[in-house]
Amino acid sequence: MMRLALDLARRGFGETNPNPMVGCVIARGGRIVARGWHGKAGGPHAEAAALAAAGQKARGATVYVNLEPCSHLKKRTPPCAPALVRAGVKRVVVGMRDPNPSVDGRGMALLRRAGIEVVSGVLEDDARALNVRFAVAQTWRRPFVLLKAAITLDGRIATWTGDSRWITSEKQRREARRLRRAHDGVAVGIGTVLSDDPLLLPSPRTKRPFFRIVLDSRLRLPLSSRLVRSARRAPVVVVTLRGQAARRRRLEERGVTVLETVAKGGRVALKGALMSLWHHGLRSLMVEGGGEVLGSFLASRLFDEVALFRAPLLLGGSRSLPAFGGPSPRRLGNALRLEGPSLPVFELWYPRR
Repeated sequence: MMRLALDLARRGFGETNPNPMVGCVIARGGRIVARGWHGKAGGPHAEAAALAAAGQKARGATVYVNLEPCSHLKKRTPPCAPALVRAGVKRVVVGMRDPNPSVDGRGMALLRRAGIEVVSGVLEDDARALNVRFAVAQTWRRPFVLLKAAITLDGRIATWTGDSRWITSEKQRREARRLRRAHDGVAVGIGTVLSDDPLLLPSPRTKRPFFRIVLDSRLRLPLSSRLVRSARRAPVVVVTLRGQAARRRRLEERGVTVLETVAKGGRVALKGALMSLWHHGLRSLMVEGGGEVLGSFLASRLFDEVALFRAPLLLGGSRSLPAFGGPSPRRLGNALRLEGPSLPVFELWYPRR
């Protein structure tokens, strides 16, 4: 049943942000009587949807939900734990505890005080993996950060002239646009905007607001760029340094939101930028480059996942642009060791004839 609850939760992919993905199954005597999921932020929670579908059949039933039922009132929808008590359910099986400090065990405690049996930690690793972005944001009080790069086999993202279209295949690019949907927004440096004039939208489009973010210390974002021209249709946020009132006013007149933060080395301080975005409501961020921005996040260790889209190309050249620029480490011991899929001992490739 918990596996089904997780599958139901995934139906909210890309639309529940900044809320978690949650699914709920209500069963009696081993038979499902109702199911529900959280479809979008501001909409009914999974438990509420399942209880509405179950009606009186919920009394004495077992509820399976991948995230602890909420108990706090600081949100747009009624809390779920009291609703389960009122429905008269007998048992609640939970995938993982809610890391939101406003919940954090209080939902399960409320159920137990009402005499409801609570079992937690069922398929917990799967439940945590599903909502890792939500969990990181709630635990560290900053947006979850995914670094994404499209690279050649020798780790390059462009030639020395900046030519990068296209390193990866159309299928890989479609998957990258789909991956954007899992986040509240996508961020690039101003260099990427000036060279590529990207639109930075997910595909398919989300019904919720999706933020396009530019890290731009000197507010060089062109008023003629596709980002600015589309800012009233899909939000654009520029994170910059203080003291550029005239340029800020021109961008804001066109619908762009400008957030000011502190400097580090003459550039936007990444930690300050993340805090500004957190206070603006963003809980997860996909950083797409360029190389200096990705390298700065790497050097600062301000990221949680890396997605590398590799293409069977060898670019070569000492001036070709690396995926991760930024500060250069002095020793191999300064490298960041990653965890993830097992790497092969070696890969064998052949030049196309």
